[in-house]
Amino acid sequence: QLQLVESGGGLVQPGGSLRLSCAASGFTLDHYAIAWFRQAPGKEREGVSCISSSGASRYYVDSVKGRFTISRDNAKNTVYLQMNSLKPEDTAVYYCAALRVAADYVCYYYDMNYWGKGTLVTVSS
Repeated sequence: QLQLVESGGGLVQPGGSLRLSCAASGFTLDHYAIAWFRQAPGKEREGVSCISSSGASRYYVDSVKGRFTISRDNAKNTVYLQMNSLKPEDTAVYYCAALRVAADYVCYYYDMNYWGKGTLVTVSS
């Protein structure tokens, strides 16, 4: 079965850190760009960060620049999102998604091929 599984969410105090993982099973991520999305209660889903299949290109939404870092380990078939200096407004369900790409330097936030079920991140004191 082809799937993505997120892990690493939880409750953290403002200013704290979490590392989310997105592990693929049933397929290899080598030719997939990966994006992290989040959806807060009552809000639309937004793209947070994406990474190209080679890892050479990485993009971030303005609200997380300088605080979040996306990375990938193709040998482990896993993508990570390191989240530092967390704020209450980062509270959301975080999803990873994969997009099959021909070029190894691009990533997008649309037309994703596979989605995970999400992991909840709550930032609160």
